Amino acid sequence: MDEVAAVAGQLLSSSEAEWAGVTADILAQTQQVPAISKVNGKYICARCGGVVPTSSQRLPSGVVYCGACIALGRISSDMMLWQFPQPHYAPAALQMSWHGQLTPQQVSVADELIATYQTGGERLLWAVTGAGKTEMLFPLLEQALAAGTRVAIVSPRIDVILELAPRIAAAFADVPLAVRYGGSGPQAVGQLLLATVHQLLRFKKTFGLIIVDEVDAFPYAADPVLERAVRSASCGARIFLTATPSASLLARSKRGQLAISYLPRRFHGFPLPLPQVIVDASVTKLSARARGIISRVIRQCARTLIFVPAVEQLRPLQLALAKLNITAETVYSAEPLRKERVQRLRQGEVNVLISTTILERGVTFPNCGVIVLQADAPLFATSALVQMAGRAGRAKEHPADPVYFLCRNYNLAIAGALRQIKQMNRRRA
Repeated sequence: MDEVAAVAGQLLSSSEAEWAGVTADILAQTQQVPAISKVNGKYICARCGGVVPTSSQRLPSGVVYCGACIALGRISSDMMLWQFPQPHYAPAALQMSWHGQLTPQQVSVADELIATYQTGGERLLWAVTGAGKTEMLFPLLEQALAAGTRVAIVSPRIDVILELAPRIAAAFADVPLAVRYGGSGPQAVGQLLLATVHQLLRFKKTFGLIIVDEVDAFPYAADPVLERAVRSASCGARIFLTATPSASLLARSKRGQLAISYLPRRFHGFPLPLPQVIVDASVTKLSARARGIISRVIRQCARTLIFVPAVEQLRPLQLALAKLNITAETVYSAEPLRKERVQRLRQGEVNVLISTTILERGVTFPNCGVIVLQADAPLFATSALVQMAGRAGRAKEHPADPVYFLCRNYNLAIAGALRQIKQMNRRRA
């Protein structure tokens, strides 16, 4: 891939262009646009499309900067951005490397996704955890890539991207895959991009198909900048995936603004494991009852995920388990060895991982028990509890992995999670 194709469709600052390896000769032939423009008395950011509040986002020199997309590097009103032309990929024969078999229900959903792509529309795929959402995307990706469409698969969560990357690469071995997220380093982007949603802020009207996985996850669901990034980077169809759609997504569907595909059945046909709720006033101190449950799950399963509501609880729990001769590792969003520790669990090098909600979705471990400590914590909404429970029972050889919610009080979020899981299991029948 040449250097022009590697940055095609992107809007980059001079430092980003240098970071991407673009030469001065290419820049001399590239159009520039103001990073921040004044339109009808308001300052508009060219990268994220937001209105810049000049009262709070002004440097001592008087220069205005955009704080909404500053995570990608600061841009200001005294800067210009390089606007690289859109790429063109000719239709070509494509041999998909994946040779699995979809169920009839999965085939029906895959056909609906393809129809949405062909019309350039939007669709929500609401499927239970473990329904095989990634595999249902393969026929869609095959058709889009063969047609020369540029495709982006994005998610708010880095862990989801790291989980998807080897599976997408294996299914489409003949298509170079770019994987980009904060800290991933410079990487040429061709026809197929797998990235965190923030990375789309660098693209304008580039992708004929954008797939947003875990669309209800933080920070996407709470950040209008990321929603604008998806719209701005799109020039075609948009597909949204989740097992726990937000009220706003369902409302759009009811108003006829968003088509919906629904799949309440896991690919192996077994029901979702129903969490056992243990009300224990001493759960925060890891009572004897809690220790017994943890030990029992660890003996029963090859892997165990223990979720806690706060980073500060990771290390104390790890030390408490060590006193029981249980070796555990910890992960949270800012953990520098997060990727390596998750991989160690996957490979069986460690069999207990204590996590914040960072691993509540998008990761798959066979024969994995789940324990949620302080399941009644305010941080744990119904959707989070459903997603955490959904890490269990994903392998057809172990469809009934145990799930425990340990709490001091049985609250509305826990009741809602149990109700939602039961409803899904009834609908699959």
